[in-house]
Amino acid sequence: MKISMLLTLFIVVGCVLATGCIAQTKKDVNTSNVSPTYTLTSFANTTMNMTNTTNTTNSTKLQGPLRVSISGYPVPLPVSIDNKTIDNVTQEKPLDFMLDEGIHTVMVCAGPICERENVTIIFAKKSFVDFGERLKRDIEFPLPTARITQYNSVGDALMVSIEFINPTQKELSMSAEVSVGYSYIEPRSGVRNGNSARGKAMRILKAGERYNYQLEVHFVDGYAYNYDDPQISNIQYK
Repeated sequence: MKISMLLTLFIVVGCVLATGCIAQTKKDVNTSNVSPTYTLTSFANTTMNMTNTTNTTNSTKLQGPLRVSISGYPVPLPVSIDNKTIDNVTQEKPLDFMLDEGIHTVMVCAGPICERENVTIIFAKKSFVDFGERLKRDIEFPLPTARITQYNSVGDALMVSIEFINPTQKELSMSAEVSVGYSYIEPRSGVRNGNSARGKAMRILKAGERYNYQLEVHFVDGYAYNYDDPQISNIQYK
């Protein structure tokens, strides 16, 4: 009878102890799952903010100043930077620009003749380009004009070659007058007298074009002509 009671008591105590161990194990597992979830969420938000800041900084470009001038050249000319026309520059007023750092091609053109230069732009350092001397060296006639290139007499007339020059970038209607003084012998009296003759040349010229015009100036009143050098005057264009 005593042995049976002891055995029953041992079984009850063992069951109580086993139940306590299982409960403790479940409690430990539930507690350890909470902390890692909070830590991972905070790390993801921090990484996203750093990425956005970096992209904003890289999009900013540094710039530097540039001045373009044509000192002593009397005609306004268009200025192009990297093949894009910006504005006209004059001898009185240079042009100032702000350009991104790096190498840029600056160009001015007078008719078909262009002057260009590659300029390195550096942040906070002013760069200068002056095309004045090159333009005066390479372009003989900055303004539309006409000139006598040669002449010779043919019978009772003087053949005069006139060169019209249009250095501009637009079509022009040009004209010029030629005068020449001469003397002749009057047929009836045989006396040498003096007179003058005039002629006018007109031509439409394309942008940058040169044209040789042959003008015939006629003498009158006699024979045995002597003449002075012909003179050109009243050059007009529009």
